[in-house]
Amino acid sequence: MAKVATTLSIDADVKKDAQELFSDFGLDLSTAVGMFLRQSVREQRIPFEVKRDVPNAETLAAIQEAKEMEAHPERYKGYSSFTEVLNEVLDDA
Repeated sequence: MAKVATTLSIDADVKKDAQELFSDFGLDLSTAVGMFLRQSVREQRIPFEVKRDVPNAETLAAIQEAKEMEAHPERYKGYSSFTEVLNEVLDDA
């Protein structure tokens, strides 16, 4: 199979880090990219999961609760010190 030259634009730090990683595997960057492309063609997909870094439902609920507390602080009990919070927790135990 004939090889062709291809130009890629990537972040310089990513390239350096990738070259160091692949070197540890005994590969150069061209070979590693070729492996990725061959695997993509073989599987007819990107050979790893691509997704957004989205918070899970519990984290989303906590974010919403924090926004609600910030918007309506009068609806929530406040404390003037950590000792006050600790005493309340110990009283409830």
